[in-house]
Amino acid sequence: MENPFKQSGDALHRRAQDIRKKICVMNATAKSGHTGGDMSEADILAALYFHVLRYEVEAGQRVRWHDEFILSKGHGVGGLYACFGELGWLPERELLTYLKDDGRLPGHPVRQKLPSWVTVNTGGLGHGFPIAAGLAMAKQRHAARSGGTGRVFVLTGDGELEEGSNWEAAMAAAHFELSNLVVIVDRNRLQLADFTHNIMDLDPLDEKFRAFGFEVHDVNGNQVDSIWKLLESLDYDNRKPKVVIAHTIKGRGVSFMENVPAWHHKFPTEDQLKQALQELDHA
Repeated sequence: MENPFKQSGDALHRRAQDIRKKICVMNATAKSGHTGGDMSEADILAALYFHVLRYEVEAGQRVRWHDEFILSKGHGVGGLYACFGELGWLPERELLTYLKDDGRLPGHPVRQKLPSWVTVNTGGLGHGFPIAAGLAMAKQRHAARSGGTGRVFVLTGDGELEEGSNWEAAMAAAHFELSNLVVIVDRNRLQLADFTHNIMDLDPLDEKFRAFGFEVHDVNGNQVDSIWKLLESLDYDNRKPKVVIAHTIKGRGVSFMENVPAWHHKFPTEDQLKQALQELDHA
């Protein structure tokens, strides 16, 4: 099984930009959302869903997954919904129901709302990584019956790594040699209301993961081709779990959002939305 798109270059870059435009429209319409983190993760999501993840779309847009993706930073679900919209799974009109009562698009991923596309409910930070480790172990143990070992990709926020459950999962992942597990850290260096180094300094993050037994890689998390090339170059049979520290810019793509702590949880006004869409169209 392969990725059904396998896009790269300018086509994949435009996918990421279109995801960002959808995020801005969704959040402006909802008058809520975690815009900054949604924007920083857009290239990572584009690389995964349009090049790396192996899956098949069946009748009724049901998806049969060989690989799995978990959004551990569940408050970044606006980016995930926008990606689903870019895939054609969610119509544009439904994206405008983001955060509406009784809709399918709540403020965190909920499997019961989108059972074919969301692997697990997330939002309580520090939960996605441990679940991904368990899922990776299950895939290894059932590989003979499933036609090869599926991979598990989990996207965490860097501020989220302050949760101790992540490091318990890291110990287990190394101990059980989960080489099919890839932890991607959205390293935008901002959380909630300030820079991560002011709240809880994570550096040296690469050395911490190495000490826990991980194979460590760095990438520009806002260069979409660099992301998929790295992910496809990894050795998924070397008995070591992987971490990819994806260096990103919070609010990436819109000048007045980039690296501004206030955009962690803020939505564009009408004038800001117009400017954001113009900038994204020309980048």
